[in-house]
This record gives sequence, C-alpha cells and structure tokens, in this order.
Amino acid sequence: MESQRKIALVTGGSRGLGKNMALRLAQKGIDVILTYNSKKEEALTVVADIEQSGRKAAALQLNTGDVKSFDGFFTDLSAVLHDTFATDHFDFLINNAGIGLYGSFAETTEEAFDQLMNIHLKGVFFLTQKSLPLIQDGGRIINLSTGLARFSLPGYSAYASMKGAIEVLTRYLAKELGARGIAVNTVAPGAIETDFGGGVTRDNPQVNQHIAGLTALGRVGLPDDIGGVVAFLCTEEARWINAQRIEVSGGQNL
Repeated sequence: MESQRKIALVTGGSRGLGKNMALRLAQKGIDVILTYNSKKEEALTVVADIEQSGRKAAALQLNTGDVKSFDGFFTDLSAVLHDTFATDHFDFLINNAGIGLYGSFAETTEEAFDQLMNIHLKGVFFLTQKSLPLIQDGGRIINLSTGLARFSLPGYSAYASMKGAIEVLTRYLAKELGARGIAVNTVAPGAIETDFGGGVTRDNPQVNQHIAGLTALGRVGLPDDIGGVVAFLCTEEARWINAQRIEVSGGQNL
C-alpha cells in the first residue's frame, strides 16, 4: 500500500483555512507538505499534529507573492520530496495562501493592488506553472476563491477582482491539463471565522451577526466547514468533478 501514498502541497498551511485543510487531508490518509510565510512555529505544530495521526508531513517557507523566490522553493521542495517522502512528485496542489485587504475602490492604492495581485493571481499562476513537472498525472489542483466574486460587498473590489481572475484561470487549467488527467477546481468560501483580514468576521459581533443574517443556514462559516470539502476534492470519489466553482458559504446572499 505504501506505493499508493498521495501527497498534497498546501500553501499557507500554518493557520486558518490552510491548517484545517492540511489536517483534513491527513485524515483522508494523504501526506502533506505545507508552506508558511512567517509563522514557522505554527507550521511545525501542524506538521507534528499530522505526524501524530500517522501520516508524513513537512513544512517549507514560501512567500507566494514573490515569484522570483519560486525556483529556490522548488529546489527545496524537490529535496523534501526525495528525503522525507522518497519520491519526486506530489499529487495535489492547493493554492490557499492569501491575505485580506479591506479598502474602498476610491481609496485602494497601487501598492495594495499590486500586493493582492502578486499573492492571489500572479503568484498562483506561476507557482502552478512551475509545479507542473512535479504534479503526478491524474492529480488535482484546487484554487481558492471567495463568495465575494459572486456577490459584492464594498471594500473588496481589488481582492475580489483577483479571485474572479482565479475562477477563469481554473477553467483554463482544467482545459489545458485535462490531457494529463489533472482535474482543476475552485473552492469559494463565504465569510469564515479566522484571523483573515484582521479577524473582522470572527471578532466583530455586529459583522458576525450581519453575515449570519444573510446566510440561509443562519451562522458564519468556520474553518472546519471548508477543509473537508478540499480534502474530498482530492479523493477518488471526486474524480469526475472538474472546472467547477464550488461555493462553500452556507447559502450566503442568496
């Protein structure tokens, strides 16, 4: 059975949604390599949790907004695949890493725009491109979008625009990588209680109650609502789901 091991690469896996994805993938029997930007100790804690569950795991530093650093990252990744997992490929790429910047359209600076673009669009585009030689045929790519690409809340014009582009990119990737048997999908969370965007959904009771009131299931989302969906998309049962945008929002803004 050991030859059947599957490995997922989760960007931004040290906390929030990425951490939950990493843990839920491990529960499915999938080994995990997670990246972190600055939270090394948190990342190593997630690695320890995964190892305690009986799977293998590793953590690598990566700034997904710095494309020039990617070649060095892939050198490190290849070494970890070889040394820790005794392979030269991985199966599932989950492009999760991201930041939230709130600002009205009128007040969004070029610097803020570029930061969002580099992390959420350019970084995802080229990290995925550079992953292609390492992803197994028949693997999966899962990109993260947002409910804000479907409905509009003032203050997220730049962020949501990048995510809208990711949804288009997902369909193109599915089309162009289909010959290799690689399925590509988008998971679009609604508002989730994490430290994302300064933790406003989690920590501001008025915001939390407002969003709960807009959601058919009557509450704000939790990380545990998302990770299992990502893990499911990496299972054999999900093999025929391709080029889809799967919103996981409890029915927000219907």
